[in-house]
Order: sequence, then structure tokens, then C-alpha cells
Amino acid sequence: MKTNRRKFSADQKVQILRQHLVEKAPVSEVCDQNGIPPTQFYQWQKVFFENGTAAFEKSPNKRNDIRTNKLEQKVSHLESKLAQKDEVIAEIMESHIQLKKKIGPD
Repeated sequence: MKTNRRKFSADQKVQILRQHLVEKAPVSEVCDQNGIPPTQFYQWQKVFFENGTAAFEKSPNKRNDIRTNKLEQKVSHLESKLAQKDEVIAEIMESHIQLKKKIGPD
């Protein structure tokens, strides 16, 4: 008999861990309610505590994300200005060629 694996979101996993850690529900009760084996619960708890320091670290990523977004906006603006410049040059060159054709060879 093949069983389908259930996938829990990160929020669901934290909520399940919270039942035991904050609300003091026994692990067996939490596992029974959520249909998971205790070994799975303890694995999630291990991962949770190993990565828990990230919640208290200053996030340089947020600053980098803001800086990256500003740079991306600047690049986008400069690219649009460059495209506009290329269009103007193309129009001028077209006018120049048309004028040379009217005047004829030197």
C-alpha cells in the first residue's frame, strides 16, 4: 500500500512546534493531533533550534536588498535613457542619409 507524503509549510511546522514548546502540550499529543511520528517532530525541533539564531541577527540582507533594488532601478532608468538616445541617433542618421541622397554625390 502506497501512502502519500504530506507536506507541511514552514508556518505549519512552527505552529506544531509551538504547541509543545509554548503551550506545553505533550509531544505524543501534538504528534497524534497532526498525524506525524515523534521522530519527525524532533527533527523539525532540531532544525528549528539550529536556525533560530537567524531571528536575532541583524539582517544585512535587508539592507543589501534595498541597495540592490535601488541599483536595479537606476540601471533600468539608465537603460531606458540609453534606448531613447539610440532612437534619437537613429532618426538623425536617417535624416542625414535622406539629405545626402537629395544632394547627391560630392
